[in-house]
Amino acid sequence: MGDEDETKPDNGGDAPEAKPGDTPEPEKGTETEEPKPASVVDQANEAAARLERANVKHAELIAKQEALQVKETLGGKAEAGAPPKEETPEEYSAKVMRGEVDGHTESK
Repeated sequence: MGDEDETKPDNGGDAPEAKPGDTPEPEKGTETEEPKPASVVDQANEAAARLERANVKHAELIAKQEALQVKETLGGKAEAGAPPKEETPEEYSAKVMRGEVDGHTESK
């Protein structure tokens, strides 16, 4: 019960005291172990499985996109998502006077 006991941290008595410069050893069976190198065939099989999963997800996304496009088309929306603007008679007559409407004027 001297001064030494008061300055040492209490580690619960489970592990030995760590000294400066000591590196903790990893426990066996943890994630720090290096995995065994996989064979080329195993790597190719894993890559093929990833591609198959990606293809399935891509097909689902395409189906959703097509359904949205059909819904927008049948809903009467324009490509930008805004309904087409109807032209008033005043706007139409102004276009005709400016010559912006094709097919209505005769040229000789």
